[in-house]
Amino acid sequence: MSVLERINGPRDLDSLSAAELSQLCREIRAYLISSVAKTGGHLGPNLGVVETTVAIHRVFDSPKDSVVFDTGHQSYVHKMLTGRRDLSSLRQKDGLAGYPQRSESEHDIVESSHASSSLSWADGIAKAYKLTGQDDRYVVAVVGDGALTGGMAWEALNNISDDNDRKLVIVVNDNGRSYAPTIGGLARYLNDVRTDKNYRRLYKLSKKLFYKFGLVGRLVYSAARGAGKGLLSTFAPQGMFPNLDIKYIGPVDGHDLAAMEQALRQAKKYGSPVIVHAITQKGKGFDPATLHEDDQFHAVGKIDPSTGESLEDSSAETWTGAFGDEILKIAEKRKDIIGITGAMLIPVGLDKFAKKYPERVFDVGIAEQHAVTSAAGMAFGGLHPVVAVYATFMNRAFDQVLMDVALHKAGVTFVLDRAGVTGPDGASHHGMWDLSVLQVVPGIRIAAPRDADTLREELNEAVAVSDAPTVLRFSKGTVGQSIRAIKRTDDGVDVLLQSASKDVLLVCVGAMASVGLQVAELLAAQGIGATVIDPRWVVPVAKSVVQMASEHRLVVTIEDGIKVGGIGTRVRQDMRAAQVDTALNEVGLPDEFLEHASRAQIMERVGLTAQAIARDIVAQVVGSRVPHARPIADSAQVIRSEKTQK
Repeated sequence: MSVLERINGPRDLDSLSAAELSQLCREIRAYLISSVAKTGGHLGPNLGVVETTVAIHRVFDSPKDSVVFDTGHQSYVHKMLTGRRDLSSLRQKDGLAGYPQRSESEHDIVESSHASSSLSWADGIAKAYKLTGQDDRYVVAVVGDGALTGGMAWEALNNISDDNDRKLVIVVNDNGRSYAPTIGGLARYLNDVRTDKNYRRLYKLSKKLFYKFGLVGRLVYSAARGAGKGLLSTFAPQGMFPNLDIKYIGPVDGHDLAAMEQALRQAKKYGSPVIVHAITQKGKGFDPATLHEDDQFHAVGKIDPSTGESLEDSSAETWTGAFGDEILKIAEKRKDIIGITGAMLIPVGLDKFAKKYPERVFDVGIAEQHAVTSAAGMAFGGLHPVVAVYATFMNRAFDQVLMDVALHKAGVTFVLDRAGVTGPDGASHHGMWDLSVLQVVPGIRIAAPRDADTLREELNEAVAVSDAPTVLRFSKGTVGQSIRAIKRTDDGVDVLLQSASKDVLLVCVGAMASVGLQVAELLAAQGIGATVIDPRWVVPVAKSVVQMASEHRLVVTIEDGIKVGGIGTRVRQDMRAAQVDTALNEVGLPDEFLEHASRAQIMERVGLTAQAIARDIVAQVVGSRVPHARPIADSAQVIRSEKTQK
């Protein structure tokens, strides 16, 4: 039996010898590589926290002691040590989540995988333990150096330093990267610490003394240096977290298990907030990852476990790629175009722009609020910023979009990647709220391209707006085939299909256009005529949409955002204002946190498939006694037949 096979919970680590612990770390790394290669997932971050996570679980007693991960993508090792060794179902339907999840284990606390929030969580938990008399419980927050670029982390540190009577340990996992290399003054400072020759010599000597003489050896060495304040003052870089009055231990080699344990035990003794600064390497132990300059295998699909080569088809055009190519073309023509992103330069497609015009692309770190308000300032100064982030992260900067951009009529374009149902990353990564949240912003204009051609067209239209915020949102993954319009209305609405009988008007948002066309085909088989339109710009609602609604018996809006406050709601309001009383069905996502699974599996469950939508429409049309419509039973039969043929 391997050492890993003997670990069913954290306390199984207690009896392991130094040799067994070393073997365990090797087995964990080997298993991570072989397993994630089959499922895809966040490989690099987890390879970098093996020893650090083992040390945390040896020193602290989870779940009595609360361990909070920021962000949760570095929690695979934690899962393996807390009874979830088998990662074969990782990020798959009904399998293990790619982030901590309370329903999986009592050891998991914070499910949200949005960065920079762990210290606020830890602050709150520690305060609760103190106020409820649970003085024997510790809180451990594992925060990456990339997450420290987020303002929320510094708000938390400011408050943590205000009350020293709590058992709170902050482990800074410093690998010099978030998704890509960490940016900013803090990153430069940490890099100086990481590479400083005097520190490295000092650390190596203290390490030798520790192994030879234990803690006494270090303290003797500290005194010999004349520090007079013991271990902390000797080894703490003086510029780290200035004026916060939080004890500091480090830097510590995060891959030296004994050193990490010693540092954590020292931190535990203080009984007050303390920072343990661990230096780690993202992708540790897997050469293809450490040698990959772009992201060190931050997140991978299925790969060859020996070479790291992707096993997935990369030839198809992606939404991100289409945007990246077009924004570069626009930037070549217009010098006022500026790119901004939050620690996601490559994932959102700004890397080509940055490579050609590095002075015109800004990666602000995990700081979406700053990105948006900075963009407002740039617009005031005569530029047109394009802020590209994942749709789910846009939620964090809503106030800035509302008060700093829209209120000031700033010409800023927001490009939201991974909008709608994204799949295996789960609840916190589905980009399903943007349409509902952003459409309440006065003056905002929102575009949803259906294919690569309309993406390019609408991006050019968006950056031409200089007096209001514009939004371009698109899905994750490959684009699919282009869908040609049979005509375009004077106000820019594309008609994709029009039957002789005007029974149903299908208003399709973005990538849902292909689903709408499939619905129309199924309806035609039942003798029900449909008109399929793509509004292109879904907010504000074009007048031609309302006009066409008045000419049909039923309007159905199809979107991959939540129905509550979605585009369907907006169309209904405009119809009502124009005194159009055509019945309207809103088809979209339910107002719930969606599970991790493939996009297709989720869409099937929530009824966002052509078959499910067509069934509902047939039932309503037949119920309204449209003379040429067939019975519901026939509908179900034909739809089943259609599904069988496919």
